[in-house]
Order: sequence, then structure tokens, then C-alpha cells
Amino acid sequence: MREPDMQKLDALVGRLVGDVGAAVTGALVVLGDQVGIFRAMGDGEPVSARELAAKTGVKERYLREWLSAQAAADYISYDERTDRFSLTPEQPMVFAEENSPAFFVGAFEVVQSMWMDEPKVADAFRTGNGLGWHEHSTCLFRGTERFFRPGYNSHLVAEWIPALDGVEAKLKSGARVADVGCGHGASTILMAQAYPASRFTGFDYHGASIERAKAAAQSAGVADRVTFEQSAAARFPGRDYDVVAMFDCLHDMGDPVGAGRHVRETLASNGTWMIVEPFAHDHLKDNLNPVGRVYYGASTMICTPASLAQEVGLGLGAQAGEMRLRKVALDAGFTHFRRATETPFNMVFEVRA
Repeated sequence: MREPDMQKLDALVGRLVGDVGAAVTGALVVLGDQVGIFRAMGDGEPVSARELAAKTGVKERYLREWLSAQAAADYISYDERTDRFSLTPEQPMVFAEENSPAFFVGAFEVVQSMWMDEPKVADAFRTGNGLGWHEHSTCLFRGTERFFRPGYNSHLVAEWIPALDGVEAKLKSGARVADVGCGHGASTILMAQAYPASRFTGFDYHGASIERAKAAAQSAGVADRVTFEQSAAARFPGRDYDVVAMFDCLHDMGDPVGAGRHVRETLASNGTWMIVEPFAHDHLKDNLNPVGRVYYGASTMICTPASLAQEVGLGLGAQAGEMRLRKVALDAGFTHFRRATETPFNMVFEVRA
């Protein structure tokens, strides 16, 4: 072996210290969210550990240690003079406000599921078998909704739908929409709130998610125009949909081409298949960045095993890129494929027959 460069070794160890700190802090973020500490600090007022313990019902000794760790991570602020902790105006948007466009706690719940399910994924690595979405810990389902919902709230109605030719006008006048792979229904409900003249059906093969989506629709007051049904992507019922949408789920499917063929059969003439996928370039070297790091990690632990657990098992992965997604659509029989818009985290495609 070549002799190691000690300066490079020191730099690597330094990065690892930061990464271990991030992993530990992520667990503390989930903990703080679950016991309500961030929400209790959401007004930004400085508070002592004792005062916050009285406010939250959390024992002061535990709370003091948690607050110290979060201050070390710079996730909360500490005033040495008063021995008080607080959130800056920006920090509640990330940790305490569910409807904020920057809310990020859901991402840590997704990571929590990766740690919990690592033995299952390790077994899949050795056997070559997949690991179905439904086989993961429940924090994955909740975390996925909470992670993606802020992006949908910010972009779906304001930017993504208007970027599709003629779709917004159809939705305003009254359209039939299928939201395939809807999960807990965040995207379906958001569209229903924005376009009351249209009717929406959310489909997902995961029964527990469908039940959660039904309850969410009732709470949101849109159950009169939204229904949810358990169904696989290649078999969802109905015909003459003006829009079939798939949000961050096509790459998880074992047979995305087969699902695409079914979409084509169910679309109305001049209907649109709206595909939203994680942002990715077509070549690995261009995805070696912080966003790609997150997506490749999630793809290794969640997305690729989910695909390999199904028929065909194409295994697109969360960093499939436009070129491979285009091939899926063309192989499914579509002739029109266009990147309509994008964000740093998503690409939005317009697909037509």
C-alpha cells in the first residue's frame, strides 16, 4: 500500500468528526420534536432550562443536556450572560413551524428509519432481495410526508402546475386527477385545496398510508372532492384522467415502464402525466455534491431496495437523472417528454402521448 498523506488523513478525520456530530444531533432533533421542545421555544423568547422544563413538562436535567448539545450544533442560541437559550427568527422555520417552506425535521425522521432498518438492508445486500416500502419503520412514512410537504406547499401550485402546458386552466375549470403513489396525501390535498372545481383520487399500495391520507383529507375539509384508494401504480382504476401525477415515487417502482403504460391507458386525450422526481444530473460526477450525497444515501437504504422488492426490479434509484427518466416514458409509449421546471431538490416533467 502507498504511504498515507498525514495532512489528508487529518482532514478526513476532521470531516468525520463533523459527520458524527451531525448524526448525533439528528437524533436529538427528532427527540426535541417528539417531546415538543422546539415548539415551546418557537416564540423566540430567551428561556432558562428550568423555565423551559416547566413549560414543556420535560425534566430539567435532561433538558439542560439537550439544550447544550443543540447550542453546540448552533441549532439554538445560548446567552452566557443570562444562561438562557433561544431560537433565532430563522430557526423556528426549520424546527418548529410545520407549514414553513424551510421545515426540515421530517428529513431527520427519514434518517432515523435508515438507522433502524439498517439490519434489513444489510440482509438485502447479502441476498440480493429487495426491501419493500411497507417493511420499513413507521417513522419513514411520517418523515417522508413532513420532508416533502414544505416543498410541495412552496412550489406545486405556485410554480410546478403553471409550468405545464394547459394544466392549470383545466384544474381551475374542473379536471379529473389521479395522484399515484400519494403516500399520506399531502400533494393530493394541496391540489384539492387550490382547485375546488376538480376531483382528485390518491392511490398508494401501502394501506396504512391510505388510511392516514383519508384522515388528513377530513381534517383539511376537502373530503368532498378527494378520495383515496389502495392500489398499485400499474393497476389503479379509472379512465379519462386529465392529469396523472407522480410525486417523488416513480424511481421507487419495480416496473416504472409498466406503470407508465398504465398511465397512458388511463389518460384522457391530451391528458398530461406529471412526473416530479429528485433533482439529479445524468452523470455520477455531476451529482457528487451535498444534495447528491443525501439522495444517494436515501436511494441506497430506501429507494433501490423498494424497487428490487417488486416485479421487474429496474432499480432506477433516486438519482436516475433526466435521460433515464425520459427512456422510461418513451418505452411506455409516450412521445412528448419535457422538463417543465426545477428546484434545487426536484425536477418536474411534462409527459404526453
